[in-house]
Amino acid sequence: MNRKPIPALRLISLIGLVLVAAGCSGHSTASDTSGPTGAADSPSGPELSTVLFLGDSVAAGEALPLAPAFEASDVGFESIASDGGGNVVGPFADKNWEKLPGQITSAEPDVVVYQITTYDWGSRTEQRDAYDRLLSTVTDAGARLVFVTSPPIKPDDFYRPHMGELERAPEAARTVADSSEKAVLLDAGAVWGDTYQQVTDGKAYRSADGIHTCPQGAARFTEWLLGELAKRYSGFTPADAQEWANTGWSADEHFTGC
Repeated sequence: MNRKPIPALRLISLIGLVLVAAGCSGHSTASDTSGPTGAADSPSGPELSTVLFLGDSVAAGEALPLAPAFEASDVGFESIASDGGGNVVGPFADKNWEKLPGQITSAEPDVVVYQITTYDWGSRTEQRDAYDRLLSTVTDAGARLVFVTSPPIKPDDFYRPHMGELERAPEAARTVADSSEKAVLLDAGAVWGDTYQQVTDGKAYRSADGIHTCPQGAARFTEWLLGELAKRYSGFTPADAQEWANTGWSADEHFTGC
């Protein structure tokens, strides 16, 4: 669903953003506490050369810093995150599945990262079946699948009836990840917390619309995700945040309400 953007507030200075992103490496990650499920947490895992990123408009905003961060880390990156969709279960999923297998195959990724979307509605069985279908599609393309939990949202009338479905989606993804050595679920709670918070550590991490991210939050998510992948894939060393945080992406019009 496309929403009318909230007029953007003045973005923080790029210099300040570099400092925020560079400081992210000092935060604990989800695996520091509870740990993800699925593939072994080992730096001696398979090599990483190309990443394909899937999700909705929330993921599309996160892809803005991910692109220069992976480039600086000498890893190929492509995002097919889609505004108003990008999901594999729930509304619009049937349209997405018409093109998704071909997109995955043509990207030739080592890893497909699927951030659970705000449209992943359905019964527990529907969610699990869709995630299992995604896993099969990814592994058939010779890649591994990384599920990532989405940022908690502040539901409006559009989302409120579906919050129960969204809250159980990570459980369905975890079940699928646990069934395969080629899948993992990463809990991004270390970045976003358990509930929607617009301001974290005095910085606007989330949009005032209650759904999307701000540059500071997207930068922290990027640092966290690259760190999690570095634990699992050999030969992958994330670039320092100062190599990608000040490359102009934070001024993108996608970031509103910040």
